[in-house]
Amino acid sequence: MPEEGVDESKRSTLRRFAAIGAASPLARFQPDDRSDSDAPDGIAGYVAATPGAHFSKLRDDLQLGTGETQHHLRRLVREGILESRKDGDYRRYFPADRFSEFEQVALGYLRRETPRGMLVALLRDPALTASGLADRLTVSTPTVSKYASELETAGLLSRTDGYAVEQPETVMLLLVRYADSFGSGAAALAAEADTLLSYDG
Repeated sequence: MPEEGVDESKRSTLRRFAAIGAASPLARFQPDDRSDSDAPDGIAGYVAATPGAHFSKLRDDLQLGTGETQHHLRRLVREGILESRKDGDYRRYFPADRFSEFEQVALGYLRRETPRGMLVALLRDPALTASGLADRLTVSTPTVSKYASELETAGLLSRTDGYAVEQPETVMLLLVRYADSFGSGAAALAAEADTLLSYDG
């Protein structure tokens, strides 16, 4: 008899993402003979819907144990269904062969609140200065400068003449496509996407 509470919530969450995984090209995964768990398909579906998620976020959102998550992720990567890249202290996961290196780096930064806020704000208003970004995001100017330097090193931002998002169409596409996984700011941006890139046309 199934346990109630957290286990039932975990089961429901896994089944929801497993349905995404089963309906996607990631469905090549063969069940582990030792278990009939929904976890492998749930993880694959979660990563398909939330590319660039890091290990702890994935584990916590799917309510899995650390060892269980590590086991399934290792197998999914080994079988070529997922791939990962190191991002500072994080390891981020992506559907295999789906994203370019630039897109993977962009998704990693879009999963971080302040860099995402900066990129969203600059896509809305390319004329924003460091102080303008700080006011918009309610952070300090040194915080903006710190992340601007990181984004420039990562190839996502140019500081040659003010601030400019590199490959803005690609960054916008990622924000729009995965808006639901980025929160309300990205969702609002997605609704305006058609007009926001007109300055580049």
